[in-house]
This record gives sequence, C-alpha cells and structure tokens, in this order.
Amino acid sequence: MTPKKKKKTTNLTSLRKKIDSIDTTLVSLLNERACISQTIGENKLKSNKGIYAPHREKEVLKRIKQLNKGPMTQEAFEAVYREVMSSSLSLEKKLHIAYLGTEGSFTHLAANKKFGSQVHYASCSSILEVFQAVDRGESDYGVVPIENSVEGAVTHTFDLLVDSDLKICAQILLKVSHNLLSNTTLKRIKKIYSNPQVFGQCREWLHKNVGHAGLIDVASTTFAAEKAVKEKASAAIASSMAAQVYGLNVIKGNIQDVAHNMTRFLVISNQDVPATGKDRTSLLFSIKDKVGALHAMLTPFSKNKINLTKIESRPSKKRAWDYYFFVDFEGHRDDTNVKKALDQLEGMCKYLKIVGSYPILD
Repeated sequence: MTPKKKKKTTNLTSLRKKIDSIDTTLVSLLNERACISQTIGENKLKSNKGIYAPHREKEVLKRIKQLNKGPMTQEAFEAVYREVMSSSLSLEKKLHIAYLGTEGSFTHLAANKKFGSQVHYASCSSILEVFQAVDRGESDYGVVPIENSVEGAVTHTFDLLVDSDLKICAQILLKVSHNLLSNTTLKRIKKIYSNPQVFGQCREWLHKNVGHAGLIDVASTTFAAEKAVKEKASAAIASSMAAQVYGLNVIKGNIQDVAHNMTRFLVISNQDVPATGKDRTSLLFSIKDKVGALHAMLTPFSKNKINLTKIESRPSKKRAWDYYFFVDFEGHRDDTNVKKALDQLEGMCKYLKIVGSYPILD
C-alpha cells in the first residue's frame, strides 16, 4: 500500500510541475500579446480610430472557436478571452463605459459581458444620461437596453436614437433572471420597486404571490435595490448580483414568467464599424402621408433580397399621427444589395437615417 501512495504523490507532483511550466509560457505569451496591443492602440489613437473594434472582436472569437478542440468549452474560452481583450483595451487606452443603473444592474452585467472588468464603468441614472455622457465625450461608449423578448421595445431608447448623432456599433444579448430581493419576509412586503419592463416580465408571478403589494416604477433594478435596503417592508426585483452588492436576501429566484427571457442591449458610440460578412443594420425613416406609403418603403428590401428582422413604429412627437419607423435587417450598409435598397428608399421618404451597421456575434 505504501509504494502506491508514494507513486500517486509523485505523479501529482509531476503533473503540477507541467502546469507550472505551461503557466510560465502563458504569462510570457500574454505579456507579448499585450505589448503588441499597446502598439496597435498607439496607431489607433494617431489615426483617431475607436479603440474598441467590434469587427476585430468577432474575428478573434470566431478563430478561437475554430481552434478549440476541447475539453474546455467555447463559453469558457470566451470568458477567458473577454478578460484578455479587456486587459488589452485598458493598455491601449483607459476606456470609459456609461451604462444605465448602478453596479449589479442588468445593463451593467451586459456591459461587463462585452467589455470585461478592466475598463472604467460610469453609472447613469437614465438612458438619456448614457447618451449625453457619450455625446459629450465623457464616456467612449454607452450601453443601453433596446428590447426584451417578452415585453418588447424599450421605447425611450428608440426615441433618443431619432435625434442623436450617435451610432450603434455593437449589440449584446443577455439571458435575464429576475429575483425578488428583500430583508423581510414575503408576507410582510408592502411595496416592490423595479423597472416597468421588469414588472411586465414578472406580471403573473407577482399577481399570484404578492398581489397585496404595491408596484412602484423606478429607472433601473439597482435603484430599486437601493430603495429596498432603505425602506422597511419593501422589496426589489433585480439580479442576484444586486442582492450581493446591496446586502439583500433573495426571497425568490427566477420569478420571470417566461423561462427563456432575453434582453438585447446596444453599444452606442461615434464610430462606424467595417463589414464582417455577418452584420445587422438599424435604420429609421418617416414616410410621406399617402395610401400604401409603408408598403412601398418595404419593397426595396424585398427586391434586393434583404431579410428584415424587426420593424417598430414610434410617434414623431412633432405632429399627430406622424410616425418614425425603425427597421433592423441583415447586412451591412456597405454591402452592394443594401446600397441599392437605400438608394431606392432615399427618394421615397421624408427622413432617412442609418443608425448603425454592426457585427452579429455567433
């Protein structure tokens, strides 16, 4: 028995030495990569190019996926490389990212998923404040919610895109899990704070389990958590991370009515993004007031074999029954068929604006 134990110990020691050797090589290679990233960053700054390059991000993640033969999962590699790229970005320039809410909000989680932990995050109390921070140059990029798979559009974001000169340069898809947070019991809760969109996503559960409580709208889920901490007999619907940040208990987890609840976020900036071969373009336009005008506006997409993925209408707020239409479609503004469609559209509408072309990450 004794020799076997000694052999196992020897084997374990040998394996750990191999890991140590690999780690030595990894550290050296990561620092070599970082030095090259610094040089790239200097070149970008000289040519006034944006530090964050969504098209390059897509190339790197796609290549890593092709190289990976296991046993590590693709998700694990993406998590590792997210931080590697985040560190590279911070060496090129200290990026400032504005987002809705405070630490632990769903928009903060989405921003972290995109940019990693090595950038500076700036909390904003409203979607308007995010737009203003980027527009004034206080932040390099902004992250805002645009739609939820259950409740639909975040209309305030759409409205701000009409008047803003900022562009969409990337999107983020985040699986959302809502949790009831409080420092009291379920029966004693009298008020629940959260974002209106969140209430909509948990409507049935709330009615069934806390129908006695009043629902109070706030700008973000983390502002809701702050309220729940300060007020007795109150609760918030927010992320589990918010519970940790603000010292609340998770009374009940996963209270969303639909299990596969996804929220789409946009990254806004001043930069255009080159085509990658698999892109999405967001467009807004207003139509002339005549019969069949909307149908006519959609015809160029069909003729040029462009797949529409979303169409949303919003009041223009300038005249009664006058609307803007937001359209998402597959393709990049520089694609030949997209250019043809846009040329045809331009003479058919009162107002036309390309809000951004950006990569669709696999």
